[in-house]
Amino acid sequence: MYYNIALLPKKTAECCGYPISIFFIVVNEFCERFSYYGMRAVLVLYFRYFLLWDDDLATSIYHAFVALCYLTPILGAIIADSWLGKFKTIIYLSIVYAIGQVTMAISTIHDITDANRDGTPDNFTFHIALSMLGLILIALGTGGIKPCVAAFGGDQFQEHQSRQLNTFFSVFYLCINAGSLLSTLITPLKSVASTLMVFIAGSGMYVKTDPEGNIMWSVCKCIGFAIKNRFRHRSSSYPKREHWMDWANEKYDKLLIAQIKMVLKVLFLYIPLPMFWTLFDQKGSRWTLQATTMSGDFVSILISTVNPILILTLVPIMDRLIFPLIQKCGLNFSPLKRMTVGMLFAAMAFVSAALVQIEIDKTLPNFPSSSESQLKVVNTYSTTLNVTISPNEHLLIESFGVQLHTSKHTYSTISCMPKEDVKSKPREGKNAIRRDFVLRHGEQWCEFSRKFGFGASYTFLIPSTVFSDDCESITEVEDMKPNSVHMALQIPQYFLITTGEVMFSVTGLQFSYSQAPKNMKSVLQAGWLCTNAVGNIIVLIVAELGKLPKQWAEYLLFASLLVAVSIIFSIMAYFYTYIDPAEIEAQVRKEQGLEPEEMEKETLEMEEKDEDQKNEQGVKQTKI
Repeated sequence: MYYNIALLPKKTAECCGYPISIFFIVVNEFCERFSYYGMRAVLVLYFRYFLLWDDDLATSIYHAFVALCYLTPILGAIIADSWLGKFKTIIYLSIVYAIGQVTMAISTIHDITDANRDGTPDNFTFHIALSMLGLILIALGTGGIKPCVAAFGGDQFQEHQSRQLNTFFSVFYLCINAGSLLSTLITPLKSVASTLMVFIAGSGMYVKTDPEGNIMWSVCKCIGFAIKNRFRHRSSSYPKREHWMDWANEKYDKLLIAQIKMVLKVLFLYIPLPMFWTLFDQKGSRWTLQATTMSGDFVSILISTVNPILILTLVPIMDRLIFPLIQKCGLNFSPLKRMTVGMLFAAMAFVSAALVQIEIDKTLPNFPSSSESQLKVVNTYSTTLNVTISPNEHLLIESFGVQLHTSKHTYSTISCMPKEDVKSKPREGKNAIRRDFVLRHGEQWCEFSRKFGFGASYTFLIPSTVFSDDCESITEVEDMKPNSVHMALQIPQYFLITTGEVMFSVTGLQFSYSQAPKNMKSVLQAGWLCTNAVGNIIVLIVAELGKLPKQWAEYLLFASLLVAVSIIFSIMAYFYTYIDPAEIEAQVRKEQGLEPEEMEKETLEMEEKDEDQKNEQGVKQTKI
């Protein structure tokens, strides 16, 4: 007798050995990342120049948002694996994501509260509340679908497509960085709606796995019972068990316990991983600030895009050339070894950043400390002046070579002048004053322009005869020299950090998927992403508490910490045994007297062939 109780994964259409459905998922990821990185690229500027927050508050809210984006994957994993499944979770949270983007866009319209039309919102509270609501919705959306998309893509592959599966994760990461690159170069459209439409378009081709109950809650209860039971039987009179999770045998299924053991084994390896992200995330903060003290015109655009460009270049080189070459040499370059090497590359990147910072520090002027003062004297007379600062200290100030003749009735006004003396390097690599100037005195006026180097500061000496020679008599005093260390020196550190990212992050995605039980893949993916959130929080803690006097010393501190962590991780990896989750699950089923999964699959395949002959629609049945 036959019953319709089980279905085999349907045979999916293929192109070049890949399921066609994969292309919809890849395009979906590209569009989603384009939308996310495009919004994030201007987020701090929105805080700083629209909401008029100071730098510290803008930076704090920015990092809090990024951390939230990497914490919400836990929620997405629970929803996907427990209730809705990956497909529906992606659909529903993408809608939340789209609403968040629209909300953020509305919050930037100052005319909503600008009653007098002066270009400044009259009610900042409204715009702040709307933007915070938008950011929370975006974090829920992008974070919620993050663990699901990669795992859902992996579900599309059959067993004979293991090679294509590994390549998929590399292509998947390529799409992330392609979206990041284009959103940096092109003003981003709100493409999350396009993301949703592309994903839905492939609905009929997807392999959709049903959720298997509230697995996260079951895992938490099982772990809690094991700990409680072990504590109750802590006396030496009770025999020891092979694993502390075995203390849950009295109440929970052995298959669930075996799956939890696999997950915990991988999560234990995740403990040192946040330190990598601690260094990696600073390329968007510390390294950007470092670039503002360097010189370079078009190179500044290159630096902002060098990471995604290198990713798009290095991923296929690593995947198609480097890793196969290492394998042919007979070396066992396992995923965990790749991740360890990736961490060392990131540490070398920060050593490179420290060396660049040392060169920058050589060009920086000596600013007075909080207990010191600074005096600046410009001698505009034709002779040397003797300046007495104290009874025992005299200074001879040479003539600057320009004479200023003024009277109480002669005034000249300039359209843009510094309000106070410069006490630090100009922000964002800019100069302290504009390049174009207009001087007016009654009906008289003249204009002139100057091109200054990045980070320079000048004082202009304007004589009363300035209008008679069409501003030619204006003399400039260079208070602060332009930045002289070129931005191109940052390229090696970007190359090193990107190489580390390819070896660490891409491999980590593959490793997390391969070592996860089939009903907990999204949970493990979420755990992987949470390491990024923790790393982002570590940056804030170290930056606030460390406060080293020299920036290069902080770079070396982070590099040293990562080297130490990589050594610990390599030791942990040495004792890690790679597993086949499906094989372990089949073995547990066999021990429980259940039909092994492989035998069950073979039975289903034989019956599928019989039914295909009877019915062209291929109704798949299994025999009991």
